[in-house]
Amino acid sequence: MKLLVSNILIPCLLLGLTFSPDYRPRVREWGLKIGVLEPGPLNAITDVAGVKVGHKTLIQGQNIRTGVTAIIPHKGNVFQEKVPAAVYVANGYGKLTGSTQIEELGYLETPIILTNTLSVPVAAEAVIDYVLSLPGNENVFSVNPVVGETNDGWLNDIRARVISRRDVLEAIQKASSGPVEEGAVGAGTGTTCFSFKGGIGTSSRRLPPSLGGYTIGVLVQTNFGGILQIKGLQVERWLKKQADSSSINLTRQENGSCMIIVATDAPLDARNLKRLAKRALLGIARTGGYYANGSGDYAIAFSTSPSVRHRSGEKSITQQIEVLKNEFMSPLFQAAAEAAEEAILNSLFKATRMTGRNGHTAEPLPLDKLKPWLEKIKDE
Repeated sequence: MKLLVSNILIPCLLLGLTFSPDYRPRVREWGLKIGVLEPGPLNAITDVAGVKVGHKTLIQGQNIRTGVTAIIPHKGNVFQEKVPAAVYVANGYGKLTGSTQIEELGYLETPIILTNTLSVPVAAEAVIDYVLSLPGNENVFSVNPVVGETNDGWLNDIRARVISRRDVLEAIQKASSGPVEEGAVGAGTGTTCFSFKGGIGTSSRRLPPSLGGYTIGVLVQTNFGGILQIKGLQVERWLKKQADSSSINLTRQENGSCMIIVATDAPLDARNLKRLAKRALLGIARTGGYYANGSGDYAIAFSTSPSVRHRSGEKSITQQIEVLKNEFMSPLFQAAAEAAEEAILNSLFKATRMTGRNGHTAEPLPLDKLKPWLEKIKDE
């Protein structure tokens, strides 16, 4: 897995901007356009109004390379204002706490936490602590914490289980609605993707008014393998053609996992959110993944629309909601697939070199080696 590639990004000129040698740009900063739909202002999951993201990154000594990422659906008390949600599984080699209640009832009642595999239990405990502490939840006796994971054990001493409840609560408390930090941060600190350094990535799409004007945001935690493709280019094949290809160890990563979180302001129920989650998983395939036997590939989708929330304490025994018709879902499907693909690529573009447990090193995607091709197709 060790890739002997320099972490120096050759400065390039794009729209009048020059990148410093140590700066790693996002995909669109290269001029690469993924898909045909336009992103929101931040090109992040936080373009969906009310959604917040927070990270806690743990880098300690030589062996600890891990963290937590929290996604909060809206600014209110999520337990008291549950949002419609759904889970779709491409390959179930993973630990997604809380998925069965979402499947059964169709609602999300807590923040979504992403972390490493062996920290799922402590993260779930922290979410319970958080929900029980909120004003208005004094009489709550059941909480369904939703915690997803990928295994960062190649770079991180995962058996040390250093993540604490305090770390999870800090990620929740730090969550904001602004730009989202990407790359080797939070739950992506110790992950790898396609044998390069992976991490956290995000992207969004905003539909034109004629298609409803809805926003779809995606956040990913990438730790999976396959044959990396960027706009159809097989990166491995391109790198082998380089004059100094002998200095690149292209060991192919197969197993791993990917968590995909999809948020939208479109008024969807759990049934159509499941259909939306299914399409977001296409982002893995479009970048060259194939849901390997040892890969846990999950998508969680939720709607932030106030009109479809389940509000606790309402006296009526029925609920009247308006949801988007099936025949208007296709643009959302396209948006989810495009945003997931770009989020995965952003996680690779932004990630930096990481050395961790037992001296293992994950090199970043060698943008300097790819620069001639990226410059060639950036306007396509």
